Amino acid sequence: MTEREITERVPLTDARGGLNPAALGWTRTPLHDTSGIPSRRHWGRNKRWEYWGVMTPTHVIALTVSCIDYLSLHSVWVLDRATGEEIETTVLSPGGRSATLPASLGDGPARAQTSKVTLDIDEIEDATTLRGSAPRVTFDITAGRPAGHEALGVVVPWRRNGRIRHFQYTVKDVARPAYGTLTIDGTTFDVPEGSWAVLDHGRGRWPYQVWWNWAAGSGTVDGRVIGLQLGSKWTDGSGATENALVVDGHLSKISEELVWDYDSSDWLRPWHIHGESADLTFTPFHNKHSRTNVLVISTRTDQLFGTWSGWVLDDTGSRVGVDGIEGWAEDVLNRW
Repeated sequence: MTEREITERVPLTDARGGLNPAALGWTRTPLHDTSGIPSRRHWGRNKRWEYWGVMTPTHVIALTVSCIDYLSLHSVWVLDRATGEEIETTVLSPGGRSATLPASLGDGPARAQTSKVTLDIDEIEDATTLRGSAPRVTFDITAGRPAGHEALGVVVPWRRNGRIRHFQYTVKDVARPAYGTLTIDGTTFDVPEGSWAVLDHGRGRWPYQVWWNWAAGSGTVDGRVIGLQLGSKWTDGSGATENALVVDGHLSKISEELVWDYDSSDWLRPWHIHGESADLTFTPFHNKHSRTNVLVISTRTDQLFGTWSGWVLDDTGSRVGVDGIEGWAEDVLNRW
């Protein structure tokens, strides 16, 4: 598969709100102007979100600020890795009044303001601050952005009868060093060195039903910072992939649809993701299993947290080992 690297600023949409053909491709830094999302002309199909996942030696924290036109969804989820206890608060509110989302990545803050969940995501020099509160939980975490750090941006089109009506722009930013504090029931835990944050930034126009895989990993191997970003199903046949490897901030694009082998009857069995560019094993230790069925929205999520092993080819053709980095792999079916 041949994918085009974009190196200059480009609008995601055209004057009528459709996909701008010049936006098709991938980037190392966010270059897409997504201010055309949402669009009244396409109301109901616009999807915007900021998702951050943070893994520490003791906890996993996930936060979401999102708006899908007819409602907003905000959530805070925390896992105690020692006990397996999960704390989750999810708030659905009609319309988009509870959500503040920047027109394009980096253009401003992302915020959720509800009676149960408050989230504040702010870009500062060389970092992003993640602050929030929910029942039993507060946190103040900084996700660093080292000099020269690159992140995968990619536009994925969905074609039907030769036409592109739906499309998604995503930025997957892995291996962001994290530090700060997490407080649960009045007890404060450090987010120490060796913690990692990952961003999933999304702006697009989606079909009603989509099935996807997403996987990410971050850590240090032989003194190098390794970031792993993989996706499948929702990109199949689109001419684009969201597969990439980041080593000490340098991104290598993987333009191959990798094979995902896993057992949906036993999610905690090891996953195998492989192809000519990679041979990876993911060994889970916890499944975040969730179901939502509210009005027109139905979701089924199995997000597994665990440890990676194996190798990936970088853009020089060299094998890069990933043994010991941590992250997640998920299988999600959304009707929204």
